Formats: sequence, structure tokens, C-alpha cells
Amino acid sequence: MAGHSQFKNIMHRKGAQDAQRAKIFTKIIRELTVAAKTGLPDPNTNPRLRAAVLAAREANMPRDTVERAIKRGSGELAGQNYENVRYEGYGPGGVAMIVDALTDNRNRTASAVRSAFSKFGGSLGETNSVSFMFDRLGVIRYPADTANADQMLEAAIEVGANDCKSADTGHEIDCAPDQFHAILAALETRFGAPTSAELVWRPQTLVPLTKDEQVATLMKLMQALDDDDDVQTVSSNVEISDEVMGRLNA
Repeated sequence: MAGHSQFKNIMHRKGAQDAQRAKIFTKIIRELTVAAKTGLPDPNTNPRLRAAVLAAREANMPRDTVERAIKRGSGELAGQNYENVRYEGYGPGGVAMIVDALTDNRNRTASAVRSAFSKFGGSLGETNSVSFMFDRLGVIRYPADTANADQMLEAAIEVGANDCKSADTGHEIDCAPDQFHAILAALETRFGAPTSAELVWRPQTLVPLTKDEQVATLMKLMQALDDDDDVQTVSSNVEISDEVMGRLNA
């Protein structure tokens, strides 16, 4: 019986991993499709598409899956039309949250996001109700062995980036969103493809949550939103201490 139980646990974990992988693929496929639709279907001349291809590569997405998504976006293959939508609101403990989605049905997505916020103690606000508390940035990451800290900082300054932070884990270059694609292309010319490149919402200040119940509920809200295929990213200004996370994971 023990062996049978172990086998079931292994299969359960594999099933969960496969489901997570499929969810990630769905989100990347949508971004590939939209990126190809809004620009040229060539990653070499479309920086947004190039960033999406990088994300696909990082997720180990098969090449034919990437190519089909690009062809759907360019119109070579039939496919759904997606549009960008953004939702802003507050989660448990007054945590500010921004939800970015790509959807082919705004009513469906709005209903699902509103339901998640309501179920887990949050509330949706109007457009720009919380985004003023965040900075919109382009973030480009390179492995630590790409160059030393001085070389990477010099290169970042030369191409017009705002900042470059270097650590043993790698280099992180920040830039204005309207310069993101141009800076990405310039850095690629010098250093090759980065580890990742994305637009992010970075909170200006953090809101600490110290109550275990609030943190647990916030995690459930974030998971519910992330589980929605329409949702691409969930950003917040929450700060959770290692002590609280340790208690929750115990």
C-alpha cells in the first residue's frame, strides 16, 4: 500500500506540474499572438515579440507552439483576437493590486476578476485608483557572467537606461517603458539575448502584512487571479516577512 500511495503522490505532483506548465504556456501564447498582431511577426524587428519569445524559451515552450502563436497573430492562421485590459483594486490589509490581462471577452474577464476580489476580501477600484503608487518600468535581466558590474552599468548608461543593479545572481537593468524595446535591442546587439525582459509595475512604497490570516487570504486571492487564463500578471505593494511566511508554511 505504501508503494501505491507513493505512486499516487508522484502522479499527483506530476499532474500539478503539468497543469502549471499549461497555464504558463497559455499566458505566453496570448502575449506572442498579441505582440505579432501589433507589430511585425518577426522577433528580429519586433522588440515586444522578441521579449515574448524570450519568455517562451525560458519556459521551454516547443518551437512549433511559438511559431503557431505568431502565425495566429499575423493572420496566417485563424485565431482569437485579444485585447489588453487592466484592473486595479485593494486586497486584504489594504494591499494595492494591479491585474493585467489579455482577453477576447472583457465581460467574462471583468466578472472573474471582480468575483476573485470579492471572495477573498478585496475590492476593485476605478482606473488609476492605485497605479499612481507604482512606477511602470522595463526590466531586462542578464546572467552574472555576461559582463562585470562596471561594464554592464556603463553599457546601460550608454543606451539610456535608468539604472543597473548587479549581484551574484545577475544584472538587472531598469528603463522607462517607452524606451524599453529600443534599449532591449541595443543591449542584445552588445550582449546577446537576456535571461528575461518585461514591463513591470514596481511599488513606490511597500505595505507590510503581519497577520497570518490576512497574508493567507491575500495568497489565495493572488492564486485565484493567476489561475485565470486571461490574467497575465498580478502586481502588488505587499511586504511579507520571512517570519510570517515561515509560520504559514509550517
